[in-house]
Amino acid sequence: MFAASLYIIVCSARNRARARLRRLREPRYFIGAIVGAAYMYFSFFGRLRSARSSAARDSARARGTGDPALAAGPALVAAGPALAGISLLVVTVVSWLAPFDSGLLDFSDAEVEFLFPAPVSRRQLLIHRMLRSQIGLLFGAIILGIAVPSPYGFGRLRMGVAMWFLLVTGKVYFTGVSLARARLRSASARTRRVAWLPVAVLTAAIAIVASAIARAFLAAPPSSVRRALQLLSEVSLQPLPRIVLWPFAAITSPLFLSSAPAGAYLAALAGSAVVLALSTAWVLKSDEAFQDAAAEAAQRRKRQPQGQLAVSYRTRSAGWTLAPTGRPEAAFAWKAAMQTLRVVDKRGLARFVAILFVLTLAATSVGREGPAATLGAFAIAAALFAILMAPQILRVDMRQDLRHLELLKTWPVKSSAVVRGELLWPGVLLTAIAWTMIAVAMTLSGTVMPKVGLGWRLGGGGAIAIVAPALVFAQLTIQNAVALVFPAWVPLGNQRPRGLDAMGQRLIMLGGTWLSLVVMALPGALAGAIIWYALGRFLGPAVLVPAAAVCTVTIALEVLLATEALGPAYEQLDLMAVERDEQ
Repeated sequence: MFAASLYIIVCSARNRARARLRRLREPRYFIGAIVGAAYMYFSFFGRLRSARSSAARDSARARGTGDPALAAGPALVAAGPALAGISLLVVTVVSWLAPFDSGLLDFSDAEVEFLFPAPVSRRQLLIHRMLRSQIGLLFGAIILGIAVPSPYGFGRLRMGVAMWFLLVTGKVYFTGVSLARARLRSASARTRRVAWLPVAVLTAAIAIVASAIARAFLAAPPSSVRRALQLLSEVSLQPLPRIVLWPFAAITSPLFLSSAPAGAYLAALAGSAVVLALSTAWVLKSDEAFQDAAAEAAQRRKRQPQGQLAVSYRTRSAGWTLAPTGRPEAAFAWKAAMQTLRVVDKRGLARFVAILFVLTLAATSVGREGPAATLGAFAIAAALFAILMAPQILRVDMRQDLRHLELLKTWPVKSSAVVRGELLWPGVLLTAIAWTMIAVAMTLSGTVMPKVGLGWRLGGGGAIAIVAPALVFAQLTIQNAVALVFPAWVPLGNQRPRGLDAMGQRLIMLGGTWLSLVVMALPGALAGAIIWYALGRFLGPAVLVPAAAVCTVTIALEVLLATEALGPAYEQLDLMAVERDEQ
């Protein structure tokens, strides 16, 4: 089976490379490949030239100026294994709570059809999937090794090898978690008791480490980040926490020894190999749960078109009854709202919020800022993300419904109303999220920006709240315009095309969207600047509000004209111009 797995891996990689090279004949893929290659070079390979001089310059600055930010580097390196081990312990706990898996059990249709009926044991199928995953893991380890700011290529090689051990161990361990979950639902009481054993061990481990950290922090509260790192390092050296954290520190310690002597690095790498071997043995011993877990993964795969993320609709109370008469835009907004509400998993959302809350508490416990300042900074970042980035991610608009264009064109609705209706729900949803985050940020703005006056904080927050829907709807208009005019450039629905050319296409779309947004916002910004200049001396910081209102009205008129102009493009769009899901 080992030779057969290698044959399948080599042939699949070769055919995939041929298919990627063959589609470079099309200009959109060729241009995307050029942009993606340029991005990879300047982001990673271009750093090799300046890494050595930059490292020397930072070292000289740390010695000469005594900058605490630079001086904290050695402390971070010294406490690195302990901090990484504790972080990995937290990730391990999260892996049991969060509804994620490693993807190692997601067999392709060909593997289900040919390997499942074959005379192959379940353990051999697991080994086959582990081997199949190595290409992606090796690529990820290479990229991360290149991204490390090391002045020497040999250090990057060491980092890549250490990162490969970490990625493979994580992949194997998450597979073991998926198999253990399947065993927890077993009809056999003995099987369930055995499956609960790793959960009990992990619970005891987190209790031991958490209690030791709490005692250390309560006995001597840290006054700086450097002192907090030292405390964590001291806790990891205590007898009981040291035993508990050994597997997590062993798998991460080679990451901090890329420039250490060869003997120390190889010894740390041997520890990582031991942890990997133990994880692999645990997974292979759980092969009796393989059938149920693989069947569940296969059912998830069959429920979704290939190349898309899993989408599961749940029947629940709508809470919004569509009126029999009214504007046609409301029907599209209702449809998109029902899709969104029925896809969102409340339990998964609650878990995500709980994880985010724990991470926020962890961040505030080691910093000088309090929870209010941290929450306020997070709210500002979330508001900016909702305004500037989320319109490109949330595709509950024309980018989703183009897959059903043949049905959409049968509706007796004016084309411009279709375009506006597709924009309505995602625009309202993102605006509501942005307004919520802006309200939280304004409430806590005194702790985040204590040197800024109250008038400027209120005026600035109100102006951003007024401009937010204009920027959101402008970006959605641009994205839907591209989907109608150049449908082959836009991934539809939850498609996630892969490859260097696909990454280049996404970069082109991102740059083009922001450039178009600047062009659309420029008239409104000029109008707002005129209001600022005329009324600023009389109203003070309050002038930001009318200036933002004028800017928003201007952009809203542009969005309305753009939706009218996109009507003919929608009418003339050919069904064959829409690229379907990758097969």
